Amino acid sequence: MMRLKMGKPTGWALAAVAATAAVALAVPSAMAQRDPAYAAARAAGQIGEQPDGYLGFVTAPTPAIRALVQDINIKRKAAYTERAQATGSTVEQFAFTSGCNLIASTRPGEKYQTPGGVWKTRDEGPPERDARCP
Repeated sequence: MMRLKMGKPTGWALAAVAATAAVALAVPSAMAQRDPAYAAARAAGQIGEQPDGYLGFVTAPTPAIRALVQDINIKRKAAYTERAQATGSTVEQFAFTSGCNLIASTRPGEKYQTPGGVWKTRDEGPPERDARCP
């Protein structure tokens, strides 16, 4: 069974988790993207991707946005938990790698959180990601 320390993951281990993370994200992300409220909140810059693999609030959320994000994050955690068990990693490691992938897949104009905790708007260049990202 593969166990990683969050501080010093190996390159091949992160690559394996990253490949699996991409598959695990397909279902929760696809479901969220069908929700017009999710798309509107993302386009308005109210929510964004965080390095920990979960959505966060860029601005003070309305009750509806808070409920939407909580629902998506619950679904993400369930997917991370399932896939972490299958890959022999921890939920936190799997979520982190997923966060790397989700931030990398943001589009220009969308919000994401840097490793330092600052919310940025994605431009045409690559987003600022954690140095441990695969």
